[in-house]
Amino acid sequence: MSHPSARTSFDLITMGRVGVDLYPLRTGVPLAEAEIFGKFLGGSPANVAVAAARLGRSAALISRTGADPFGDYLHDALRRFGVDDRWVTPVAVYQTPLTFCEIFPPDDFPLYFYRRPKAPDLEIHADELDLGAIRAARIFWATGTGLCEEPSRTATLAALAARGRRGVTVLDLDWRPLFWGGEGGASGHGGRTGPAAMAAARPHYAAALAHATVAVGNADECEVATGERAPWRAARALLDAGAELAVVKRGPEGVLAVHRDGTTAEVPPVEVDVVNGLGAGDAFGGALCHGLLAGRPLEQTLRFANAAGALVASRLSCSEAMPTRQEVEALLTRGSGAAGAAGRSGAARSSPEDRAGAARVRPAGGAGEPGEAAHGAHGASGEESGPSGEEARPEVRPS
Repeated sequence: MSHPSARTSFDLITMGRVGVDLYPLRTGVPLAEAEIFGKFLGGSPANVAVAAARLGRSAALISRTGADPFGDYLHDALRRFGVDDRWVTPVAVYQTPLTFCEIFPPDDFPLYFYRRPKAPDLEIHADELDLGAIRAARIFWATGTGLCEEPSRTATLAALAARGRRGVTVLDLDWRPLFWGGEGGASGHGGRTGPAAMAAARPHYAAALAHATVAVGNADECEVATGERAPWRAARALLDAGAELAVVKRGPEGVLAVHRDGTTAEVPPVEVDVVNGLGAGDAFGGALCHGLLAGRPLEQTLRFANAAGALVASRLSCSEAMPTRQEVEALLTRGSGAAGAAGRSGAARSSPEDRAGAARVRPAGGAGEPGEAAHGAHGASGEESGPSGEEARPEVRPS
């Protein structure tokens, strides 16, 4: 696919991480025993852009790579997927980051980040941003990881502020405690140092949320940003922080969305044979953007986004696995006709820290050759609940 260099405005511009995913091509095999790996474009903002492009949207990425062969590969991959890479520039002193994972379906996908001493995508400078293009994009998508170090933090806030709360400005809460001094790496509470990492991050999340019109996150991420984990309270807290629309991913319990005008939607999951849940959240994000751009009703947008995530959860990689509109619609049609699956959709219950929308899961089997390739996830189970086992649903009034 040729470089779309003539385009001056985009449906979607994402900003933040990009890197190379190296995934074992057999499931159920620890890294110490894996011998054959697949190489894929990775990094959540990059994958969200790919997901939107696969659905027919014009998309671009703002990021940085190393000045190395892996950086060249990422440029080639972005162009192949139809994502404009004009704002992806090299950093001579840092190497392109790598991410390895282990794949133990249906719910265990440890991630291992190689981003030391610093990832190039954290070297985005505010004075290098094309603020005119950022303002002109129909949707701008930034992430919490972009807030974890300078100069990326200042650049991310500058980009969000430039939007002036016009159009759709998304903050993907994207909590990775390792990047903030927490233990662990992918998501979750961050181990012994997790509380300190959350405390350090929260003021920066608050500053970003003041500029965002849409906030997207799972329970861990909502807690980092607002101090609230329970879905309805978290959604209300995100609205109080500035968002017009709060999308709370609940892992196997589905997705909740609450709009400031009082509109709400709760979408349950669909059953899929999970191969790798790590790509589901990125597919969800790209499909969420697609629905918002189309002006679809909130519940319809969530169902479509969850179905996109479910498809990726049934595959191995992320970028390579992003579905087309026809594939998502076919899954929704099958789901509406299946017993007990009417209207179900989902990303994947890839782990307790899964960053997907949601999906009922069926194990995909033991070690073997998975079908397609997929990456990055969100969502969370174990939400706080009331005496009946469910969180009390508060009244939501327009504010």
